[in-house]
Amino acid sequence: MNAAVHPSAIVDDGATLGEGTRVWHFAHVCGGATIGAGCSLGQGVYVGNDVVIGDNVKIQNNVSVYDAVTLEDDVFCGPSMVFTNVFNPRSAVPRKHEYRRTLVRRGATLGANCTIVCGTTIGEYAFVGAGAVVSRDVPAYALVVGVPARRIGWMSRHGERLALPPSGHGEAECPATGERYRLDGDTLIPCSSPT
Repeated sequence: MNAAVHPSAIVDDGATLGEGTRVWHFAHVCGGATIGAGCSLGQGVYVGNDVVIGDNVKIQNNVSVYDAVTLEDDVFCGPSMVFTNVFNPRSAVPRKHEYRRTLVRRGATLGANCTIVCGTTIGEYAFVGAGAVVSRDVPAYALVVGVPARRIGWMSRHGERLALPPSGHGEAECPATGERYRLDGDTLIPCSSPT
């Protein structure tokens, strides 16, 4: 494995780390985890056994990626954001057989201190604002904020807010790349590549 692991980090036997992945201070990667190439796991990150992480994923300090979570390529997890895997935990009631799977699609951003309640899917290139609590699926490209999280707009692949309403019809251009998007009700569709 050609990964950089800080001496204070623990990577259990059996874990797979892709080329160029970096594991920083006091992180712990369990033996069943699969982590792609070019990832960065910040200080104090924990990765469970039943976790799949794609390529170029950035997980900032103090994030625990628990069992039953999948992060596709290019996902960003902000500092101290939270995943869960049991919907109704009780210390005295074992519920490992009730884990609900969470899927974070390609390119999504999960802001600092947000919480992703288990059993949800975060769509590709979606953007979850800092401190939001996500308890239901988030559409691709959606910008959600608040407690509970609600859609307030749309984001481009580049991470720029688009001049479109939360729901309805219209077209907008990414101010950074020129890529065009079309809003059709509650669905955003990329309709051109940047020029």
